Amino acid sequence: MRKPPPSPKTLLDRVRSAGASKVKVAITDIDGVLRGKYLHLDKFASASESGFGFCNVVFGWDAADVCYDNARYTGWHTGYPDAQVRLDPNTYREVPWDSKVPFVLGEFVEADQSPLAVCPRQLLRRVIERAARRGFLAMSSFEYEFFHFRETPQSFADKHHVAPTPLTPGMFGYSILRLNQSRDYVTALFDELAAFGVPIEGLHTETGPGVLEAAIRYSGALESADRAVLFKSGAKEIGQRFGIMPSFMAKWNAELPGCSGHIHQSLWDRSGKKNAFFDAKAEHGLSSTFRSYVAGQLACLPELLPLYAPTVNSYKRLVEGAWAPTRANWGVDNRTTALRAIPGGVKSTRVETRVNGSDSNPYLALAAALASGIWGVENELSPPPPKSGSGYEDKVGKLLPRTLEEATDRLEQSSVARELFGDAFVDHFVASRRWEWRQFRRAVTDWELQRYFEII
Repeated sequence: MRKPPPSPKTLLDRVRSAGASKVKVAITDIDGVLRGKYLHLDKFASASESGFGFCNVVFGWDAADVCYDNARYTGWHTGYPDAQVRLDPNTYREVPWDSKVPFVLGEFVEADQSPLAVCPRQLLRRVIERAARRGFLAMSSFEYEFFHFRETPQSFADKHHVAPTPLTPGMFGYSILRLNQSRDYVTALFDELAAFGVPIEGLHTETGPGVLEAAIRYSGALESADRAVLFKSGAKEIGQRFGIMPSFMAKWNAELPGCSGHIHQSLWDRSGKKNAFFDAKAEHGLSSTFRSYVAGQLACLPELLPLYAPTVNSYKRLVEGAWAPTRANWGVDNRTTALRAIPGGVKSTRVETRVNGSDSNPYLALAAALASGIWGVENELSPPPPKSGSGYEDKVGKLLPRTLEEATDRLEQSSVARELFGDAFVDHFVASRRWEWRQFRRAVTDWELQRYFEII
């Protein structure tokens, strides 16, 4: 039997026992960027009980704090009022690199305490509840590839945001030597994030200058997404101490591999004792539930792609021969397909959604994966045969949208997306992605200057 969730009083008692005079609280915006503030202990006392106001502009602007002009939820037409944040006592942590200040995540609610439709964490909650109604406990974990540079925000700005200096030279995947050369940072990343409640199972160099891959320990779906958000922010804060700037941009250099955010998932019974994805009598040990879950993701993937690939840059990663998928297909232990089935027996049989980039909002990406998978189970869908060999040569799997504009059009027109997430969320997210595409359309890039400035 599960323990009841901590009460607001229990949360306040924990904060007081930590001897803190302030508490760090945070939420994520639509892009998955952690936004927050410090609250004095007295203010936190009331906030832990009844919540607190947070300007709803965090859902009305982009990653550069430029306000949308096409969103209905908020804008100049609403006056940017406060929205109500409810703190989640289950997320209590202390930040090791910030004098162990208490830290709590929150989520947005309406005035009547019902979930705010455009809040990413609330969207994932609703998907998890849908799985629970079907008798499933959703478990998951994230893996992140991310590059590192010997830069600070100021030094990179002084370079006009071009030609950052990589932490290490050359291509050297799985290198013990490279890890040792940055061992103070690597040790801090591993140990301090664990103390922050974000345990890393594995950390190694990937192929590329200054790139690491971190596998975060699996957990329940909501905790898993919390860990992913806190990992990205925590890595950046820890890196600053060593003069290192991590980047989770999907593709920072055309000549180098991109950065994935692979999501591992499995469904279990309510007790958490039986893996619904495993069937010893089935081929590869993959149950009918597993196959329907995969079929649901494949069917929805072309329409939900902006939730996995939310930026203009995301689509520079999703190209042939670059360790990222381009078609809605699956395979058994195949790293060239969008979904990778991982047969591992009763304890570890799972699916890895490989289309997701490191630049996505973890709550939205996981919501897309779980919701489409559960939809497949509900409708008893069957997937095509698994692809063996190169997924890029697959002629059966649907080709994924090639640009953010195309992907956003598909999302807006998707009846399945609206069924799974509701019109209010879909319309707001579509507006935010159309805004992003418009900003790109106006930009003059380095590529254009190099190609046309002198010669044309």
